[in-house]
Amino acid sequence: MSGIDDLDPALVHHIVNTLGWSALRPLQQAAIEPLLAGEDAILLAPTAAGKTEAASFPLLSAMAAQRWTGTSVLYVCPLKALLNNLLPRLETYTAWLGRTAALWHGDVTTTRRRRILTERPDVLLTTPESLESMLVSANVDHTAFFSGLRAVVIDEVHAFAGDDRGWHLLAVLERLQRVVDRPVQRVGLSATIGNPEELLRWLQGSGAGSRPARVVAPRPEQPPPAPAPGPPPGDIQLDYVGSADNAATVIAALHRGEKRLVFCESRKLVEELGEKLRARGVTTFLSHASLSVDQRRRAEEAFAEARDCVIVSTSTLELGIDVGDLDRVIQIDAPTTVASFLQRLGRTGRRPGTLRNCLFLALDDGGLTGAAAVLLQWSRGWVEPVVAPPEPRHIVAQQLLALCLQEHRVGDRLWQEWWNGLGPFGRGAEPVVRYLVREGFLEQDGGQLFVGPEAERRFGHRHFMRLTAVFTAPPQFTVLHGRNEIGRTDPDLLTEEIEGPRRLLLAGRSWQVTYIDWQRRRCFVEPVDGGGKAKWTGAGHLRGTSFELTRAVREVLLGADPPVTLTGRASTRLTTVRDHYLPLVHPGGTVITRGTGGYPRWWTWAGYRANATLASTLAEVVVPGQRCDDVGIRLRDDLTPETWKRLVAGATDRLCLPDVDKRAVRGLKFAEALPPRLAHATLAHRLADLPAARTVLTEPVRFLHDVG
Repeated sequence: MSGIDDLDPALVHHIVNTLGWSALRPLQQAAIEPLLAGEDAILLAPTAAGKTEAASFPLLSAMAAQRWTGTSVLYVCPLKALLNNLLPRLETYTAWLGRTAALWHGDVTTTRRRRILTERPDVLLTTPESLESMLVSANVDHTAFFSGLRAVVIDEVHAFAGDDRGWHLLAVLERLQRVVDRPVQRVGLSATIGNPEELLRWLQGSGAGSRPARVVAPRPEQPPPAPAPGPPPGDIQLDYVGSADNAATVIAALHRGEKRLVFCESRKLVEELGEKLRARGVTTFLSHASLSVDQRRRAEEAFAEARDCVIVSTSTLELGIDVGDLDRVIQIDAPTTVASFLQRLGRTGRRPGTLRNCLFLALDDGGLTGAAAVLLQWSRGWVEPVVAPPEPRHIVAQQLLALCLQEHRVGDRLWQEWWNGLGPFGRGAEPVVRYLVREGFLEQDGGQLFVGPEAERRFGHRHFMRLTAVFTAPPQFTVLHGRNEIGRTDPDLLTEEIEGPRRLLLAGRSWQVTYIDWQRRRCFVEPVDGGGKAKWTGAGHLRGTSFELTRAVREVLLGADPPVTLTGRASTRLTTVRDHYLPLVHPGGTVITRGTGGYPRWWTWAGYRANATLASTLAEVVVPGQRCDDVGIRLRDDLTPETWKRLVAGATDRLCLPDVDKRAVRGLKFAEALPPRLAHATLAHRLADLPAARTVLTEPVRFLHDVG
């Protein structure tokens, strides 16, 4: 059994004498053997369990023992801020062995990149998008640069696997393996996932089943003799405050002198709450994706050093960015997943003798029941499985174009070999290739594929930047005060009709617009006292609460309380909400109600995706054109129980994929490089929840009349 003595002696010396560690943590100890043996692995542990060291110490030891040369380890993260945060640690660890680490992403200067290309670091910290940019860049000899590659560490791997960035990452890793002509060890770091074995197989890509692999998730050395009843330990409270103003009042009054991290589910709410806290004299910092890099970095640095302060953030601070010694986490309304809650809860309780804590402040009834549902599922030990989105045909199209950009010419029968048989990039991608050739995105000549005029026209601007920037936000205007960038705002705020001066809310303060440069998408502002508005629109067409969490909401409405501290306000409000929904929930099935003067409504409590699937399957009795929600579906006014019984009979055997709005298809990145029917089918598969829809259709239905 490998242990700390199997690490490089110089590394062990510094672990003991420089870091002052008397022993490794359980995960760090358990990771040594499989990583030194070259196995693929998922290292699974809660936040602040030392996952970075668990991966880097064995790989650095292997680097020294096997005399790896050149850039032999890639450290991939989903966020540039996380990379910036990790760089000093990895520079320290590599320096102990006379090795180097460097950073490469979109904010790194051209001068620094040139130095990296001439003086290849042993460890390169980067993002998947930057890796792709290096592969297609005329300025990077990718064959020479990556020739020494041996291992890739993917931090926060669950953040990739659950969306299209995961497919993109896997495809780029397969191309890298072909460039270096050897298997590359893959190590994923994660916390809070419900299906680690499946995640590991996903991470292995084409190597799944042929390469040794294991999940490393050590248990505590001295577990309790039997599982303790009730939820996991932690100081968790649920309060109902009813508005953002009241939330600001509570936050300003509670835990003075402590460092508090407040999570919101939208940038707009971050801005509004930040402004309200500052108006109450609270030292407040903000963090979200539409703030400038400098604004976010200043906030993170100031927050790390301050004590009596609050930082208000979206999920940008959910991952492993270090914000110093945190005292409290406050959650406004409910996070979208239990996994997200666990990440946020894990920000606290790191000091000896302290408990992890989180205070939920519900702004409305939906926030209250949603928070209670998340806490109910958390108390049961349930966490969402990480599942890759199905049918990533648009990513296949993007990868085909990127490969031709990388290699200049690719054999029209050999392109599949670049992905080594990886699922969606195999023979099933041939219709996409034919479409790309037919529409001029690719040219075909002499048995070779190469970039065509349509790809040049649509993606060629600035050296094909749009092609390599796989995941972009909707177009926004850059907001500038003088020469200083504050952040970005939605163009709707600059075009909507208003009376009086146009004012924006950004970085927690109000700004008056003085000039708009429409061509360059810039907006110049000056500070003012109050009156600013915040707004961002995003691709919300695939959003919605899961079947499991929506059913947990139903349990809450039926009387289930999460085993946490509920304030008097929360308990009183829950009673009111339960009374209101009493006719609409039933523990043994679903309910169809017919109120006075309205459409019948089917209360499924099944989640957005399941309801979209059911609405398409039962289109004969569903009100057409409606926007589905998490809890129910509007039905036609002439519905009768007999019609319903006839239609539902056998419906589980003829489930239909949901209808997809044309605007949603236009919002799919690279949809223009797909045949329209395949772009539509891609979104339809992603919008569906067939298992949940099947479950709902097998449940009894109660018909109720005259429900107000």
